[in-house]
Amino acid sequence: MKPTYEHVTMDAGCSIRVYHRKLPRIPFEWHHHPEYELTLTMNSRGKRYIGDSVAEYEGNDLVLVPPDLPHTWASNKSIDAGVPQVAIVVWFSGDWARRIADCCPEYEPLRTLLRRGASGLAFAPKARSAVVRRLDRLLSKSPRERLSVVLDVLCELADMEAAPLASPAAFDQEQVGRPSGYEPERLNRALSVIDARFAERLTLRELADAATLSERTLNRYFVQHLGESVGKYLNRVRIGHACRMLAGTSWPISVIAARSGFPNAANFNRQFRAMKQTAPAAYRKAFAGASQAADDPLPLEARSPSLESGERAGQVNRAVLPKRAKPG
Repeated sequence: MKPTYEHVTMDAGCSIRVYHRKLPRIPFEWHHHPEYELTLTMNSRGKRYIGDSVAEYEGNDLVLVPPDLPHTWASNKSIDAGVPQVAIVVWFSGDWARRIADCCPEYEPLRTLLRRGASGLAFAPKARSAVVRRLDRLLSKSPRERLSVVLDVLCELADMEAAPLASPAAFDQEQVGRPSGYEPERLNRALSVIDARFAERLTLRELADAATLSERTLNRYFVQHLGESVGKYLNRVRIGHACRMLAGTSWPISVIAARSGFPNAANFNRQFRAMKQTAPAAYRKAFAGASQAADDPLPLEARSPSLESGERAGQVNRAVLPKRAKPG
C-alpha cells in the first residue's frame, strides 16, 4: 500500500512542533514526512506499523520515527474506556538538530540519537517515564519552554535502551529515499554494494574490498555507526526486502525467499521468525488486515487542535494529511 505524504507545519518563530492528539481510537493512517517524529502513545493498545516492523503496543509507547519512513499506529481499544486515547507527537528537522550540535557541544548527544534512530527506535520503559514526567512542560503554551524540554528529552534518549524497528529496505528509494550520507564515505561504499546485491551471495571480504578497509575495521564501522555487525545488517536488508514483497505482492513465499537472498524457504522461514517474531504468512496477513483498515471511513478531521497555537488565538493548528490513497 502506498503511504500518503503528511505536510507538517511549524508555527512562525518555532523550530519544533508539539502536537497533542485526543481521540476515541487511533485510526490506520499510513503516511510519511521529511521530519523526525517522536511519539508517546497513552491509554491505547493495538498494532504499531513502522516501515516493515509490525508489533503490538499498549500503555505508554514511545517511538522515534526517522524522516520519510512510512508509519502508523492503529488501536483496537482504550486501556481505560472512560477517557480518550492520547498521542503526544514531537516533530523536528534532522538538519536543525545537527546545526545545534555543531554550535553547542552540550547537545552532541543529538547526533548519537539521529544515528541510532536511522531505522526507528522503540524505547524501553525507563525512557518512556523520562517523557511522561515532563508532559506539563512539553505541552506548555510557551514555545521557549517546549523547545527547552524537547532538547532535554532528545539528549536524554540518546543513550537510553531502545530496540531498532524497520530494516534498511523499508525505505522505498523510488518514493521517499533512505537516510544516508552521515556515515564515513568508505562505509557508504559497502552499504551501496549491499543495497544493489543483497539477493546475491555476498562475503565480508567483497564488502571490505569495496570499502578499501580490512574486514575487522569494516565490521567495527558497522557496529559504531549502524549498531550491528555486517552480517546482521545484511540479514535485516534481506528480511526487509521480503517484508515489502509479502505486503505488496501475492508471490509464493518460496519465490520471495529466493529473490531476497535466502537459499531455501526453510532457512528463510527460520530467519524471518527470528527477526520478526512471526511467520512470513502471518506477516502477510497482518498487512492485508491493515489494508482493509485503511478503507475505514473514520474522518481525519477527528484530529484535535495542537496546543501549539493556543486556543485563545482561535486557530486550529494541525498537520495536513491528504486524503488517503487507495492501497496499491
